[in-house]
Order: sequence, then structure tokens, then C-alpha cells
Amino acid sequence: MKDTNFVCPICSSKDLTLQHEASYVYSYKIDSDAPGLQNKEEFLSYLYDRREQKDSRYYIQCNHCGTQYPYSIFRESLKQGENDFII
Repeated sequence: MKDTNFVCPICSSKDLTLQHEASYVYSYKIDSDAPGLQNKEEFLSYLYDRREQKDSRYYIQCNHCGTQYPYSIFRESLKQGENDFII
């Protein structure tokens, strides 16, 4: 991959992070042992019976000023093939 520099247009920082944010609904069947078929002795939240993703988004965040940019800007910048990009 080419050495590429991305710059925040607000503060000119190059300290950027690509983030993936997602939300899920976890379901646990109620039975006589404990909530969830996977939980035998105690309830452990990671032993769910079903997980359904409700929402998901990618974005770029400037670690200096906190501004968030849509991931689509990053993808389009990579397609242009230049070495320096102002997001």
C-alpha cells in the first residue's frame, strides 16, 4: 500500500482513526436454570442465545479536534490515487 497522508480540514491534524460502530440486540431464552440456554450456573451476558445487529456505521474521527467524517470520503480519496488528501 502506498504511503498516504490524510489531513483533517478543521485542525490540519494527521492523527485520524477509522472507527466501526455497531449496535446489537442480545436475546436470552428464559428457562428454569438461568436466563439463556447457554447459562447453566450463573448469568453471563456473553453467553447469549441470539444476537441481531440493528445498526452499523463506519466513520473517520480526528483524534485532535474530535470531528467525525463519513467513511465514503475516505474510500473516494483512495480511488483518486494521490499521496496527500484533505478529508
